[in-house]
Amino acid sequence: MFRPIITLLMICSISLPLNAQEIELNNNHPERHTVVKGDTLWGISGKFLKDPWQWPKVWRFNRDQIKNPHLIYPGDVVVLDKSGKNPRLSLLHETITVNPHAVEEPIDKVAISTIPLSVIHPFLHQPLVIEKDQLGTSPRILAAQENSVVLSPGTRVYIKGINEGDPLNWHVYRPGKNLIDPDTKEVLGVEANYLGNAKVVKYGDPVSADITKAKEEIFTKDRLVAIGDEVTTNFVPHAPESAISGRIMGVLGGVAEGGPQSIVTLNRGTNDGVEVGHVLAINRYGRIVKDTEYVKSKEDNKPKLKELNFDVKTAPDGSKIVDFEKKPQEINSQPALEPGMVKLPDERIGLLMVFRTFDRVSYALVMQASQPVYELDTVNTP
Repeated sequence: MFRPIITLLMICSISLPLNAQEIELNNNHPERHTVVKGDTLWGISGKFLKDPWQWPKVWRFNRDQIKNPHLIYPGDVVVLDKSGKNPRLSLLHETITVNPHAVEEPIDKVAISTIPLSVIHPFLHQPLVIEKDQLGTSPRILAAQENSVVLSPGTRVYIKGINEGDPLNWHVYRPGKNLIDPDTKEVLGVEANYLGNAKVVKYGDPVSADITKAKEEIFTKDRLVAIGDEVTTNFVPHAPESAISGRIMGVLGGVAEGGPQSIVTLNRGTNDGVEVGHVLAINRYGRIVKDTEYVKSKEDNKPKLKELNFDVKTAPDGSKIVDFEKKPQEINSQPALEPGMVKLPDERIGLLMVFRTFDRVSYALVMQASQPVYELDTVNTP
């Protein structure tokens, strides 16, 4: 009878030149940490680093590794080695070796998650952000068996708009609130309310289907969207490679303010370069205050053309061209301050991480917050 021997196999040892200006260790950082069930990548990073989102820099992840990182399992040991000229981090991977044939495998095959998946799980598939009026052309529930009004699991329904060859499994949605950009006032999409699931049992015109799940009451005229691929949950927190700035459009859950582990919507999406795993700083917009010692000058009373909604441009011959029909998008969305008024600097109050993206909207989880997080707070590359 063979005796299992527990061993530690070093699978990663990376030299890490720590630049104090880029990466700072916590003052009370441990020398090593044994990964246990329930740990998250963000939490472990926070034990060693002042800025947990700099984890990819510590391990020198490239873009491919950020999108498909090496998995970390319970039983692994993260070690900080400062014995050499430059400190370095190593990952010790715990395995089981059975003699005489060497077979090595993780003790627990379930890798730890980046953030608590239980918090974001309901939002990985729902709600759904769709283009304005998109649900109007989606398949709809035409009628129900025996004229049922409220459609519960097991109810047979008849659907218009599904063709033979289309998927069997569908989400049921109802149009919700418009997501409006707080700066441009443009509708970026519609947050559809997830109601339940339906499964096609017979193609035709109309299609026969059964309600398989009902999170809320489902009625005729509700719309369907095909169930897509699984949403990515295997990501690493990292800063955007380019400058990204936007605003929080709302705190999910119908509350006025958020905090750590609150979910917020952002007015930026994949079209703006936002991707899953991006960490953004949350900033409180600086108040506008009056300078009590400001001395008013004669120039303050003179109206300026731009304040009168004019545009003045110079023609090639040097003459002035006055545009009396200035386009709305050319008007500064933040009006000039009145003389004697001063805008205080924006102050960083926390961090959030994006976990789901759409074309023009994203969902993010607040990871840290020193103050309550409100709608219209700004976000930007940290």
